[in-house]
Amino acid sequence: MLEVVTIGVYGFTADTFLDKLTGAGVGLLLDLRQRRGVRGPDYSWANSIRLQNALRATEISYRHVKGLAPTTELRQLQYREDDRQGVGKRNRISLAHEYTERYTREILNPFDVAALVAELPHNSVTALLCVERDPEACHRSLVAERMRIEHGLSVTGL
Repeated sequence: MLEVVTIGVYGFTADTFLDKLTGAGVGLLLDLRQRRGVRGPDYSWANSIRLQNALRATEISYRHVKGLAPTTELRQLQYREDDRQGVGKRNRISLAHEYTERYTREILNPFDVAALVAELPHNSVTALLCVERDPEACHRSLVAERMRIEHGLSVTGL
């Protein structure tokens, strides 16, 4: 059975992030971010080029799946809900209902998840990456759930 894990940037250092991936047997990291950078010095290691170089050193393959990234408009919708609830992206615990509906309709449904799943390695774990610490606070949970339900993949959070 294909195995998928989800992981966010927040809460890790570069070393603990890589340790978590290698410890889980990850061989491919799918980056689901639209903008592949993270602000602030604590997470500069997660900026695309640096992250790819670090992954290469651990023999983990990298692929940017921009087609599964939320649009700027969708991210702004979620930020407005975060503001309304008085939470920031780093401590959000769930996605806004409207965000979930629109992401599913506008991004996830048109995307060929079956083709993506067909390309996943069978001899290692695949990780879905975004920034949020909790999968439930991130669109990667929606992608993971689609993979689990429609394609029978084993999905866990790291």
